[in-house]
Amino acid sequence: MGSRSEIDLSYIAGFLDGDGSLMLQIKKRHDGARKFRFMTTICFYQDTRHEETLFWIRDVLRIGYISRRNDHMTELRINGYSQVAQILEKLIPFVKFKKVQADALHRASRMLSENRIKKLSSEQFVHIIECILTIQRENYATQYKKTKEELYQLLGLTP
Repeated sequence: MGSRSEIDLSYIAGFLDGDGSLMLQIKKRHDGARKFRFMTTICFYQDTRHEETLFWIRDVLRIGYISRRNDHMTELRINGYSQVAQILEKLIPFVKFKKVQADALHRASRMLSENRIKKLSSEQFVHIIECILTIQRENYATQYKKTKEELYQLLGLTP
């Protein structure tokens, strides 16, 4: 039998597999020298009537913020390169259905947390783009997704 913390982490990973999402995005910036920024996010969703589960997850992980949406959904969000990398390090052994996305987000988050954006090489940017495309390909979404060419252009790379 696993320890209490392993059981909690396996429950949280199962919740992520079912009612969570893993996101790696490039956001446009209008200030500063760089015209983009990366955003890494782990998000858990629950009907507001049952939101206490999200508070429990936040307490176990000791990170994240909770917000109630207008559509009667509550979400727990964890942002930040090193924070996302640390949480995924704990959850990946228990993730089953979103393993590909979790691995890709973990790799990108570690790379972004260990390097300043200005110091990233073209090869590292290409690796991050591949992680974005992997997550997009594996995630269910009805929204428009950027193509590989659009991502290269946004980062000033030549495909």
